[in-house]
Amino acid sequence: MSSDEERRALQLQQADNHNHDTDQDDDDDVEGFEGPWYAFPPIRNALIAGALLVTGWLVSQFQVPVYVPYSIFGLAILIGAYYWAREGWEEFVEEREIGIEALMAFATLGAVILGQWFEAAFLVFLYAGAESIEEYTFARTRTAIRALLDLVPETAALLTDAGEVQISAKELEAGNLFLVRPGERIPTDGEIIEGASSIDEAAVTGESVPVEKALGDKVFAGTINTTGILKVRATTSFASNSLQKIIQTVEEAQGVKSSAQRWIDRFGRRYSPAVLVVALLLVVIPFLLKANFALWSVRAVVLLVAAAPCALVISTPVAISAAIGRSGREGVLIKGGIHLENLAKIRVVAFDKTGTLTRGKPIVTNVLSTTNETASLLRQAASIEHLSEHPLAKAIVENAQAEGIAIAAVQNFQSLTGAGAKADIDGQTIYIGSPGLFRQLRVPLERLEPEIERLQVEGKTVVLVGTQDRIEGLFAIRDEPRPEAKRAIQQLHKMQVKVAMLTGDNARTAKAIAAELGIDEVRADLKPDDKVKAIQELEQQYGPVAMTGDGINDAPALATATVGLAMGTAGTDAAIEAADIALMGDDPSRVAYALKLAKASQRISFQNIVFSILVLVILIPGAILGLLGITAAVFAHEASELLAIANGLRITRQQV
Repeated sequence: MSSDEERRALQLQQADNHNHDTDQDDDDDVEGFEGPWYAFPPIRNALIAGALLVTGWLVSQFQVPVYVPYSIFGLAILIGAYYWAREGWEEFVEEREIGIEALMAFATLGAVILGQWFEAAFLVFLYAGAESIEEYTFARTRTAIRALLDLVPETAALLTDAGEVQISAKELEAGNLFLVRPGERIPTDGEIIEGASSIDEAAVTGESVPVEKALGDKVFAGTINTTGILKVRATTSFASNSLQKIIQTVEEAQGVKSSAQRWIDRFGRRYSPAVLVVALLLVVIPFLLKANFALWSVRAVVLLVAAAPCALVISTPVAISAAIGRSGREGVLIKGGIHLENLAKIRVVAFDKTGTLTRGKPIVTNVLSTTNETASLLRQAASIEHLSEHPLAKAIVENAQAEGIAIAAVQNFQSLTGAGAKADIDGQTIYIGSPGLFRQLRVPLERLEPEIERLQVEGKTVVLVGTQDRIEGLFAIRDEPRPEAKRAIQQLHKMQVKVAMLTGDNARTAKAIAAELGIDEVRADLKPDDKVKAIQELEQQYGPVAMTGDGINDAPALATATVGLAMGTAGTDAAIEAADIALMGDDPSRVAYALKLAKASQRISFQNIVFSILVLVILIPGAILGLLGITAAVFAHEASELLAIANGLRITRQQV
């Protein structure tokens, strides 16, 4: 495998990152290729070389001048070696390094000098074939992630003062208003300003179940509007929408090497020149000693082929790049091979509570009326709370609205700081607030104390409604766990990974949520600095820690953890930047998915490394001892490389 190909395998950069001015058109043909496999330029050249190889061999079976088949073999060598030999030359000239192509070039030249034209052409054909398949594999990996852009519609229904106008989706800018009808894909990120619908967000977040969206909710490019008509205000231009961010992040991520990749890089920079030196010694020493020069020259050529570490060099990049590409298509943006590698080592996953394990939005879970007049209780509470901006107040108002309760007129509204509020409704002063407020008012609570205690143990906030004389009823409010949270924790436990909760919420609420979800360790009442200390303590106690949070408020903890995962970051630049891994959706079970994918990638990379080293251990002695000919060495070498590629690509098909 060439060093230029290695960069593609590791980086998968866009074609313009290969700044070889004289051959830029050819680079673009390879890097940005779309079409059938046989039309891929390196594969096309390899196929032509193979056809010429067969033709030359057939011609050699007849009584023809020797220069005729040799000319055909020479043409096969020139065409087959065009891409990899050029890359090897550029590497030598620009980077002053001897890579694998140099070994293969010297082996080809040596075979020609020894008069083994068929063997030289066969070497070029098989090496070109293996390298072209490898390049095509990585080109298709890039194409697969870029295919996300195909999900964006070509046109958008722009709303102007003159009415609806069909324009190219690429022309949309932030602030534009556009219409999305049922069954249509959304052209760019935006905010709903009119209408409600169910949105299939699988392309961006990986969520398979459509999400209900209404006024004020965000929508993302490439997602499908399944039911209602939506009027949307664009929040980004086409060029910077969510799908573009996914593609950019994944392509950049595939350039961040793991420690195994960096080790192989260092090894290759020393190993390839060493092989060339040993091969030269196999030629020079017998010549000086007047030994069988022809015999040792052949062995030197075979050594150059057998010892080339193609399978080793490709062992980790193919699995890592395939894993990063796959996860990116499923809404999990892993920002580099090093983070994928670290993720496979995780022993503890720490979650923030609010907005991560829970919905981040309090809802009313219990309503109890002491007078059996629930509608009246809702009316009183909502009429006062609709004047407040507190999240608990909003939960009560939304509950009343869901029940169809009308808001009553209130007078003399007064906020009671830290306790609740009061107002006059229908000539009567109604109080709403915590149990402590009514204890201060000396309202009898004895009959309700057991129920209040039970609800608080469940992690719920209790809000009472009443007058100075009696309690009319109570509301229990809680930020409920996400439906997927318990399943996510169960999946992590099956992987022998401990789960911790780090939250700024009070201990009683945190413990109640943790008990319900099956969390192993709870740390509550934490400030941002306290979360950092908690991460450090968990790491000392158990080993590598992954922190999962919202990517902004938890930024210090995300940065401190071995791996930081920001959840629910679709369309949020700051959140994506804050973590090593960005989970575009709000599903905490994607954490377990990311860990499983990382472990599978690590397992496959290890298999490839062991396999490729064993191949070298077998082939190198075989070459030096004369047990292998050029043809056998070429076949074994290229077969091992193709097997490493095929094994690495298993990650794209494995059930995770």
